[in-house]
Amino acid sequence: MSTDKGTSFTVEAVPQAPEDPLFGLMAAYRRDEDTHKVDLGIGAYRDDNAKPWVLPVVKQVRRASCTLGKLSVVLTPALQAEDRIRADPNLNHEYLPIAGLADFTTASQRLIFGKSSPAIADQRVVSIQSISGTGALHLGSLFLKRFYNPSSPDAKTIYFSNPSWANHKQIFSNVDLPTKTYPYFSAKTKGLDFDGMTKTLQEATEGSIILLHACAHNPTGVDPTKDQWKQLATIMKQRSLFPFFDCAYQGFASGDLNNDAWAIRHFVEQGFELLVAQSYAKNFGLYGERAGCFHFVTSPATDAKDTATRVASQLAILQRSEISNPPAYGARIASLILNDDALFAEWEANLKTMSGRIISMRKELREKLEAMGTPGTWNHITDQIGMFSFTGLTEEQVLKIREDAHVYMTKNGRISMAGLNTNNVEYFAKAVDKTVRGS
Repeated sequence: MSTDKGTSFTVEAVPQAPEDPLFGLMAAYRRDEDTHKVDLGIGAYRDDNAKPWVLPVVKQVRRASCTLGKLSVVLTPALQAEDRIRADPNLNHEYLPIAGLADFTTASQRLIFGKSSPAIADQRVVSIQSISGTGALHLGSLFLKRFYNPSSPDAKTIYFSNPSWANHKQIFSNVDLPTKTYPYFSAKTKGLDFDGMTKTLQEATEGSIILLHACAHNPTGVDPTKDQWKQLATIMKQRSLFPFFDCAYQGFASGDLNNDAWAIRHFVEQGFELLVAQSYAKNFGLYGERAGCFHFVTSPATDAKDTATRVASQLAILQRSEISNPPAYGARIASLILNDDALFAEWEANLKTMSGRIISMRKELREKLEAMGTPGTWNHITDQIGMFSFTGLTEEQVLKIREDAHVYMTKNGRISMAGLNTNNVEYFAKAVDKTVRGS
């Protein structure tokens, strides 16, 4: 970095960036030496012993025959998923194609849109492997910035929910997409502010981009009902609003892959042109492998196939300039499971294990709070879904619980239900009760 006279860039001109709130919270938790400390900020699944859980289908597989590339491999019962991949003598560390591992992206299409999706059959879907969901969101926002041309310049604005995943605004701002928000969470009901949401969508400039959480809304855990999704689709169709779905929890939310993709499939059925960011971090436990997929679906027009071809060509150029080629390892693991019927069924069982444990923690937390007569209503704990819950605790109460009980959660009262287990749920419930009572 040059500091010569006349240059417009100096080291001194670079300001100190604020610490990421979530990673700062994690660091504070790690520094805490109290033996009763509880981490409810972590956005990753933990088992009942508060340990990271490698999905059995990823770690250990039964005797089966699978195809890796063009090679058929017969496996012994003890082989792990990694061993199955390494069993292919043709395996190497060469670059994947720019668009990613083809077996992975086509399987990802079937997973998110359904095997019988007319959009897939009509070749209206363009899919490209991404750096998990974050990379898919970035690629999508970059594509919109470059090629989305609504009739009004004001429409080139992306709306996301208030509140939303903290990284959404940063991703869109980094590519200079203007951002706005729509109401989502009702502090009064601790549920969906559907009236506020629909009012904003009805008043948005025609053609505006709307980011939607496909399921297990982060951070609130509040999802629209199917009837509400239908109403949202109707409004967005009338206003020519452009949907961009963020899907980070398919199968993890309810334990049902098809149910968790229902909203996306409904919008496709209504003929929308749309984007989807798909992540495999949560539902495969492949957090550090960054496996994801970005999908563009064009409307069922007569030139749909030609449109998809042109879009694919431009996405390849964007991908090339951003990351050149996506990473292979996580995609190979996911592809192995997605393309093998027996492994897929085992994966579904693993998803039910994870979602089932979280559902049971919701039920137990609510029961303990209600049994103690904790002031307020707590039905929202079980009404919400997925990894996160908006407790309704104030920032002051959150900080008080952290100080007194060494329980770490974000300042807005969001907790990761995966951080609760049979060993700490009562401790947390008592900490909440004490704080809410002001004692």
